[in-house]
Amino acid sequence: MAGEDRSRASNGSTALIRAHRNRLDQPKDPRRRLLPEYDPEAFGRFSERIARFLGTGRFIVWMTLIIIVWVVWNIFAPGDLRFDEYPFIFLTLMLSLQASYAAPLILLAQNRQDDRDRVTHEQDRAQNERSIADTEYLTREIAALRMGLGEVATRDWIRSELEDLVRDLDDRRALSAAESDEDR
Repeated sequence: MAGEDRSRASNGSTALIRAHRNRLDQPKDPRRRLLPEYDPEAFGRFSERIARFLGTGRFIVWMTLIIIVWVVWNIFAPGDLRFDEYPFIFLTLMLSLQASYAAPLILLAQNRQDDRDRVTHEQDRAQNERSIADTEYLTREIAALRMGLGEVATRDWIRSELEDLVRDLDDRRALSAAESDEDR
């Protein structure tokens, strides 16, 4: 009887676990991961900072000073305090290790910069297309206004028409005055 109760309890809990696993209204339980998780953006920013530092004169000066101190120490220090004898194999190993980490970090920073440049280029291209479309629209509008102004009476045209009418009236008055003088 106790064995049956255990099997029912285990079957019931297994059913609950399965029901919980298949529910779509709740997030899945987090899985255990073998590799540590990291934020790619934070790592990218970190690599860009390192790449920027590696590309400066300050880095070259510090690296040169460290190598000089390393070599001078391992040549002139007492024998029992030297940690890297003449062929400086440990120094070579350290420089190789630094280069093996620096190269991928620099490449990662360059790839991120290329991505930013690509986005900027696409935005510039879209802005240029909008500017060209706006310019073409304004050009068409100006052309339409010019065509419309060709049909509109301007101040100079009205003035010249009024002057012509005044001349015609003066001529008619002069003619009618001359005819009335003849009739008398």
